[in-house]
Amino acid sequence: MCIVMAFDEKIQIRSYNGQIDRVRMEDLERRCEVGPAEHVFLFTDTMGDPICRIRNSPMYNMLVAELNNEIVGVIQGSIKVVTVQNPPKDLAKVGYILGLRVSPQHRRKGIGSRLVHHIEKWFISNEVDYAYMATEIDNAASVKLFVNKLGYVKFRTPAILVHPIDHGPFSSPSNVEIVKLKVDQAELLYRNFMSSAEFFPHDIDKILKNKLSLGTWAAYLHDGDLSSDQFGQDGRIPNSWAMISVWNSGGLFKLRIENPPLSCFLHAKSTRVLNRVLPFIKVPLMPDFFDPFGFYFIYGLYGEGPSSGKLVRTLCKFVHSMARESRDCKIIVTEVGGGDKLKSYIPRWKLLSCPKDLWCIKALKSEGTNSLHELTKNLPTGVLFVDPREV
Repeated sequence: MCIVMAFDEKIQIRSYNGQIDRVRMEDLERRCEVGPAEHVFLFTDTMGDPICRIRNSPMYNMLVAELNNEIVGVIQGSIKVVTVQNPPKDLAKVGYILGLRVSPQHRRKGIGSRLVHHIEKWFISNEVDYAYMATEIDNAASVKLFVNKLGYVKFRTPAILVHPIDHGPFSSPSNVEIVKLKVDQAELLYRNFMSSAEFFPHDIDKILKNKLSLGTWAAYLHDGDLSSDQFGQDGRIPNSWAMISVWNSGGLFKLRIENPPLSCFLHAKSTRVLNRVLPFIKVPLMPDFFDPFGFYFIYGLYGEGPSSGKLVRTLCKFVHSMARESRDCKIIVTEVGGGDKLKSYIPRWKLLSCPKDLWCIKALKSEGTNSLHELTKNLPTGVLFVDPREV
């Protein structure tokens, strides 16, 4: 791992050292809130591993800002090769910036900017073409820092869709077949059908083989001509089909909610009252989010044919039934392109979801400036691959 250092009279920026920094990093995380800008209440519990969110990436680094033996800031970065919609060069090495935190007592002192500059230097030393980051579209402070000050350009606005675990019974429609694909089958289908999707990872095989990836499932209309073990073999694909993969993000870190808005309490109370008074309605309950909980992330969502949307919805319900067997999984999350035709078929709770996240991007090579202009002016294709390793 590359060690990057910079000094002034007080601040030292260097690579994270787990032996001496872990406890102080946990203290910083407790002081830094993560969540929607208008009511911050979501906290992460890294379970003693502050670097857990990037550990599964092909290349990664975490930098800390230290002041008087106190960790006052942190930033993480990961590097991979992905598909970009910018012919003739359709592959690019990209660096993802995440986990930028500055202690509340030390904000507005330029620490965040310095951390970003140093992670960009690490990207450049590893021949990265573009750096990108994600934030809430209404996070004015983050947008001001990256777009107005650091030269990033607004790029895409995907939707983060969240739904509590549905504890109702699941039964697949009689004409729908659901099959779990082998890893090599899933890889072949992804490379054949999604390799042109924006930010499709070149190392999709490593993602699918990761222990946190619980599997890939396909659904199709059963017509008797294609058995489950024949799906995808020798190019045999039905007219309408869909597939999704599931990543156990709770195996890396947990979430918890503190100081939730009044709407959460009102919704939780009203759903319980309705189920007690009118149990036949079966209104989904607001889960207990106040103890640390895990979640499943649906990735690689794809479908073709006139019934693909309904098949995606069936697969999502199947994931809910699977998640009920987990001890601490309380929500299902997915992130899709803002114009993805399948978005409307994915279950979500408006209260918990983010209809418009914001991705910003920056060219790190001089010859990349013109290509960045071409890349950002291209209309989104709708299909966006969100890497589960970066959730």
